[in-house]
Amino acid sequence: MKPRIPRSFSSPPRRQRGAVLVLVVIALLAMLAMAALALDGSHMLLNKTRLQNAVDAAALSGAKTLQQVMGSGNASTLARDAALATLSLNASAPGNGELATAMAGNAGFAVVELSNSVYGPFVFPGPADARYVRVSVPDYPLAGFFWGILGAIGDGDTPDKAVAAIATAGPSPTSPCDIAPLMVCGEPDQYDPETGMFWGYQFGDLEVLKSAAGNAPAIGPGNFQLIRLGSNTGAADIRNALAGGIDQCNTVGDEVETEPGNSVGPVAQGINTRFGQYTGPMANSSGSYPPDLVTSFSNPKMTYNDSVSPARVEYQGQVVTSNGGDLSTANTALLDYNDWRQAVGNCPNGCESNGVFERRMMKIVVGNCDGESGGQTSVPVLGFACFFLLQTVAQQGNEAQIFGQFVKECEGDNVPGPTPEDDVGPVVIQLYKTYLDPSTVSKDS
Repeated sequence: MKPRIPRSFSSPPRRQRGAVLVLVVIALLAMLAMAALALDGSHMLLNKTRLQNAVDAAALSGAKTLQQVMGSGNASTLARDAALATLSLNASAPGNGELATAMAGNAGFAVVELSNSVYGPFVFPGPADARYVRVSVPDYPLAGFFWGILGAIGDGDTPDKAVAAIATAGPSPTSPCDIAPLMVCGEPDQYDPETGMFWGYQFGDLEVLKSAAGNAPAIGPGNFQLIRLGSNTGAADIRNALAGGIDQCNTVGDEVETEPGNSVGPVAQGINTRFGQYTGPMANSSGSYPPDLVTSFSNPKMTYNDSVSPARVEYQGQVVTSNGGDLSTANTALLDYNDWRQAVGNCPNGCESNGVFERRMMKIVVGNCDGESGGQTSVPVLGFACFFLLQTVAQQGNEAQIFGQFVKECEGDNVPGPTPEDDVGPVVIQLYKTYLDPSTVSKDS
């Protein structure tokens, strides 16, 4: 009987040859796939974040510019140019080299569109009453590192390595802090934004904001539409507040305290700084209280005729009327809010070199004066309104009347509200979710 010869296990059986190589290849592919997900995925996430930040800033810049140049003949173009310029500035920032390269020579890289509703539709140049700006980058291609390996282990079709971003910005109502110490009386039951009615006021309405001593005041004898801002009382504080030097945040539902007395001189001295005129204690205050960008107004000035009933505003003896914000008499067109908007849109041409946007726009309280009478009293706040100053205040004896126009919207200074702009008064520009339709939010916003 032959002895058994032990079988050697030093080499694998024939049927197992090559199995280790397959396992190594599979492991290598898995490692490369993980590298692709880690390196290329992180690269995409980083560039998506950078792109979104740049697009957000561009939308805010476009909406802010649109707010400032509304009324000019090329507001849409100016808003688009501002948005694209901001996007370009962000692309040139350190770390954004890929974004700058992608934008270079690619005129269609970013799309800027406008709408009068946060829900759209967004187009360019958009409607004449556009308030919202949308900036979108639909395709930002990125360099791949291990990206192609995903196609090798899949169906062979490697998806494009690219990111997209979209942002929408526009106005949102806010409770202002830079309130002027003035109040007009409103009607709570005359509030219908759909028809353009706000507590009895409509866009372009011509109003006398402060009663003269001989007029019948809205809140009884001794009250001339002046209010106290917090603990600030007296003529000196009234002057500084009308110049824009006192902040006092209020909200709808609060009450304001009226300030008795006429304060003729301080009223004129404070308000006229907004036109670049500095007299009395304000003589050396141009640095603290700069003028508006545009300070021109009709000359001679409008006057208030209270010798007729009802009292009325006149220009050279003729009654002044308003039509869609355009003021005129039977024979003469007057400089008004619409003219000011167009002039501001053409800045810096013809504008004050040290001027500040909307210095001629005052944020004032609309109060529910019903039942209140005389002297110092508390009045519930219905809301806040924007009033455009039409001319400097002329101090004549015991009269210091303020002529203004009711304006639906102006620049605010407090935190934004949660809803799009559908109210009246001061607003701030903020970002909104981007809606593809009224019920669908974009995943790229």
